[in-house]
Amino acid sequence: MRLRSRNLFIILSLLFGFGSCNSIEPKPFKEDAQDMTIKPITTNVKMVKIEGGKYQPFYGTNDSLIFVPSFMIDEHQVTNADFLEFVKKNPQWRRSNVKAIYVDSSYLKNWVSDTILPKDAKLDAPVCNVSWFAAKAYATAVNKRLPTLDEWEYLAMADEETPNARSKKAYSNAIVDLYLVRDRQYNSVKQSPPNYWGVYNVFDLVWEWTEDFNSVLVTGDSRTGKFDDKNLVCAAGATNATDVLNYAAFMRFGIRTSLKANYTVANLGFRCAKDLE
Repeated sequence: MRLRSRNLFIILSLLFGFGSCNSIEPKPFKEDAQDMTIKPITTNVKMVKIEGGKYQPFYGTNDSLIFVPSFMIDEHQVTNADFLEFVKKNPQWRRSNVKAIYVDSSYLKNWVSDTILPKDAKLDAPVCNVSWFAAKAYATAVNKRLPTLDEWEYLAMADEETPNARSKKAYSNAIVDLYLVRDRQYNSVKQSPPNYWGVYNVFDLVWEWTEDFNSVLVTGDSRTGKFDDKNLVCAAGATNATDVLNYAAFMRFGIRTSLKANYTVANLGFRCAKDLE
């Protein structure tokens, strides 16, 4: 009971602390000429196929199902080694060169230099302290993209045995317990079992950027229509949740509402996705 109360406190802090913005209509992100000069790199990360289907989004109405087409996604997050290769090949994304509009002051802040990882950092641990812009640039370099919010939430419904485990009481509780583990972002990828789809580390290492991470701020039922109240604060979006007991989802959407595209966070990384050929 004490642990559950602590979890609820964290959720409320995320929703009413991080998500206390007044504007719910951020300007659309614009592609920049810098993206056109990105040099390609190779990656050996395996991609797995996620079979498409319908799912109930966390925000919306109880009858607002969304169809997610089949897609491919990296089996694990982009690692320190992957991102190091990227900045070596693309010096405009090194810490000392990157334009301030694309990253905040914490971008790769623990790296010893532009091309030297932090002391004792694992090459196969997820890269963190990277902005949405940097993640998109990396995805471009490997001829991929970031997953959409719906794609990520759809694959994240799975546990190890079933594609949709949201009705299992232990599912959300286990995720919340993982969120309480400190410094898990420093661990290597693929050290825990994959989920039903063969995707590793969906919850147990880092938060992950999505292509449209801020879409919950601007749209209503199935993220196709806008809220009527233009003064609605972000935290109040919780009233539109389809499952108010899904603590883990509250936490995810709480942190998403706190982010801007140039933010970098110590336990926020990403993985890449791709349309089916």
